[in-house]
Amino acid sequence: MEAEIHSNYTYMNRNFSNISLNEDSTAFSDCNSDRSGEFPTTSLQSKRLILACATEKSDDLIQQLVSDLESDSIEDRKQAAMELRLLAKNKPENRVKIAKSGAIKPLISLISCSDPELQEHGVTAILNLSLCDENKELLASSGAIRPLVRALKTGTPTGKENAACALLRLSQLEENKSVIGRSGAIPLLVDLLETGNFRGKKDASTALYSLCSLKENKIRAVEAGIMKPLVELMADFESNMVDKSAFVVSVLVSLPEARAALVEEGGVPVLVEIVEVGSQRQKEIAVVILLQLCDGSVVYRNMVAREGAIPPLVALSQAGTKRAKQKVSVIPYVLGSNTNKLVLPCKAYEIS
Repeated sequence: MEAEIHSNYTYMNRNFSNISLNEDSTAFSDCNSDRSGEFPTTSLQSKRLILACATEKSDDLIQQLVSDLESDSIEDRKQAAMELRLLAKNKPENRVKIAKSGAIKPLISLISCSDPELQEHGVTAILNLSLCDENKELLASSGAIRPLVRALKTGTPTGKENAACALLRLSQLEENKSVIGRSGAIPLLVDLLETGNFRGKKDASTALYSLCSLKENKIRAVEAGIMKPLVELMADFESNMVDKSAFVVSVLVSLPEARAALVEEGGVPVLVEIVEVGSQRQKEIAVVILLQLCDGSVVYRNMVAREGAIPPLVALSQAGTKRAKQKVSVIPYVLGSNTNKLVLPCKAYEIS
């Protein structure tokens, strides 16, 4: 996943819109596939599954398993969903085969089941199918989004994490972002970000980062109280969530409401600390957030200066990476008179 955070400044008619932060996918969990559950080793069914995964002869098994999803026996449905889940996990080519075999709608129906194990298998099978770009539109048009959102609320911990990952995958189609937001996913993802385990927090932050590229979802996230857990995670250098939470903040702070919430939750001293002691990547994104926070607000500029931002910004301008220095170079305009002690390789700026 790549983040592009732009600040449109000009200096002497020179455009600085290329001041951006390009970020690779290491900032977020990959949500690449089902990370729970392995092959059982005792049953006849598992032996046929291992054989199907090891050979090209999975078509007949897939058709049988899709038929078993409609069985009156809950155990048969569990076994069929589990095997389809693992077939889709372990052989990418099976993802298209399973979707074309008619499995999607019966798998979606399992997500609404009251049995937690059956629901988890259904969610995770949908996740694994969503890894194939060819399946995303079909999953959305078949009605997968609302059941996945319900799983975020009622599922097992693993089910919630995998539902977040599946929604992330579906949100990679731009038209799905609004549908997912209107379906109530944002407050539930914020709750997972705040209360989930480490994997849950990673998966929630990744999904929120994608969904909040849309303004209406940014508003929903701020109204759901997202800034509190984000600031807490940015402040906790032991959480391994500083980068991820900061990137989510960076896509939110274009909203005035988000900037106000960031300040209210104590985000300014946290960002200054990141500029002081964070990694190079963390310092860069903290500077981007501070730029957006201060732009157009004398109150926020003074607050940032009072929190001691100027000395670490000076240090970053002198010893940071080329990209970090480029970002810091616009600070004199943004902080205005507060930068009378800040010596940087540029004199004056006007905003474009």
